[in-house]
Amino acid sequence: MSAEGTQRTRVRIEQSSRRVRAFLDGHVVADTVRPVLVWEGTHYLAYYVPVEDVRAELVENGPGRRSPSRGDATSYTVKVGDTEAKDAALRYPDSPVEELRGLVRLDWDAMDAWFEEDQEIFVHPRSPHHRVDVLPSSRRVRVEVDGVTVAESGSPRMLFETGLPVRYYLPKTHVRMDLLEHTDTATGCPYKGTAEYWSVRVGDTVHKDFAWSYPTPLPESRDIAGFVSFYNEKVDVYVDGVLQERP
Repeated sequence: MSAEGTQRTRVRIEQSSRRVRAFLDGHVVADTVRPVLVWEGTHYLAYYVPVEDVRAELVENGPGRRSPSRGDATSYTVKVGDTEAKDAALRYPDSPVEELRGLVRLDWDAMDAWFEEDQEIFVHPRSPHHRVDVLPSSRRVRVEVDGVTVAESGSPRMLFETGLPVRYYLPKTHVRMDLLEHTDTATGCPYKGTAEYWSVRVGDTVHKDFAWSYPTPLPESRDIAGFVSFYNEKVDVYVDGVLQERP
C-alpha cells in the first residue's frame, strides 16, 4: 500500500504468507495462504482473507458498522453445517482502501479456533513486528507494596516486549506467597499464553490482581513458566537498590 494511501485512510496493511485457518463447530470456515494483516487501530490487528478462500456460506444481513478509514461495511451470517454465527463476517466492497475490497473480515471471537500453519493461536493474530525476549539476569530485584517487601530475587527473568515496559519475573520461592491471594482473574496473550492472578494483602488492605504468572506459557515465553511478576505501574520496584520510575 502506498504511503499516501496509508496516511489518508490510517489503515496499515501487510500481506502474510502464513497458512491461516478458522474453524466453527468443527468445520473449516476459511483456509488461506494469502491472509492480509490489517491494523485497525494503534495496536489491534485482524486477519482479512480473500473471499475465494472462505469455505463457509456467507448470508448477507445488511449494512454493518461504518469505519472512517475502511468505509461502509456489509454484514454477513456465517453458516457451516447446522451452525450459524450472526454478523460474524464483514466485507468492505467499496472501501477507499482498494486492497480490502475483495477480502472478508471474520470476527475472531465468533470462531471456535484459529490456526497459523498447524499451531493454534489465541486472542488475536500475532504481529510479525512484535518481539518477546526473556533474559535471565543476576540483577537484584525487590518489590515493595505499601513499604512491605513482597518479593526479592537475585535471579529474575527480564521480559522485554515490544511497546510495553520491562516486566520482572521472579521465582515463586523468592516471593512472599503468604501475602498473595489467588483470584479468579485470567487473561490471554497471543505471545505468552494464559495468565493467572493474585491479589496482594498488606495488613488490612487488599490490592486486587497486582501479581500474575503464566503456569504453561507458549513456547516463545517458556522461560517465565511459574515465575511471578508484579505490575510495576502499581508497586515499587528496586533494581540493584535503585527505585525504578513507574511506567
